[in-house]
Amino acid sequence: MGRKKNVKVEFKCTLKDVLDIVSGKWSIPVIYQLFDGKKRFRDLERTIPNINTRMLVKVLKSLEEQRIVIRKAYATVPPTVEYSLTPKGMALKPIILDLYKWGQEYVDK
Repeated sequence: MGRKKNVKVEFKCTLKDVLDIVSGKWSIPVIYQLFDGKKRFRDLERTIPNINTRMLVKVLKSLEEQRIVIRKAYATVPPTVEYSLTPKGMALKPIILDLYKWGQEYVDK
């Protein structure tokens, strides 16, 4: 009788990778707010209800590491920091807007 070889197959699950990037309660709201263009930290904090400063910092750092967001600091007093989407981040716009439309149609209010 033939022996079965134990073959390890590696799969790259791109859907899981995508969900790792945009998962979490705050990633999509932050990305959504940046669709209109550059925003300062305080502007983001004001426009995203119920997010605290610590969480916003964490989400922005994560999105920056994933190359979804660009952080640009200016040497001013006090320091000015602006956040904007990279082309990779802007590519999420139609997807997130479709999710928003789907939610409006199918999620119970």
